[in-house]
Amino acid sequence: MDNQTDNPYPIHDLLRQRWSPRAFDDRPIEPEKLRSLFEAARWAPSLDNGQPWRFLVATKDETAEYERLFNCLVTGNQKSAYRAPVLMLSVAHLQFEDGSPNAHALHDTGMAVENLVVQATALGLVARQMAGFRIDQAREDCRIPDGYEPVVMIAVGYPGDPALQSDRLRAQEPPLPVRKPLTELVYSATWELPSSIFRQG
Repeated sequence: MDNQTDNPYPIHDLLRQRWSPRAFDDRPIEPEKLRSLFEAARWAPSLDNGQPWRFLVATKDETAEYERLFNCLVTGNQKSAYRAPVLMLSVAHLQFEDGSPNAHALHDTGMAVENLVVQATALGLVARQMAGFRIDQAREDCRIPDGYEPVVMIAVGYPGDPALQSDRLRAQEPPLPVRKPLTELVYSATWELPSSIFRQG
């Protein structure tokens, strides 16, 4: 997908092309591409280089492991992700190695996921991040220890044919994502006071 119709200012092609589809092709992802995704995540910035992110990952070749993650998804996400050849769960370590709390662990884990998602786009893959999963089940079934927080499930694969989806799922995929204007998102140093960077001249 190319989101060029909603870019009043230039951005990198990879950012413009990234999107979160519900249609996946079920062909496997090459192992070297999967390794590249996690290498990209590894180089994300983090507070004091704490690198609090962890990833649980399963391919469809690992039936039991894949089903363990798949069964954590809520029903709606199972319907859209069932063809994806790879499922992941990002997890944030909420403490530094010395045991002190890391208040920015969730932010930093999100940075790592964004790196992974952009790298997926660069490799011709698509990645759908899903908040709809049963966190307590993931904790128990995946044996996630105390001090670690499940953050988001991610389905990864090659783009699929939307015609293979139900009418309801196809209807949920707009041709282009709608973004709020920057003036609603970026303020000056005073809340809701427009930033001068958007003034003409």
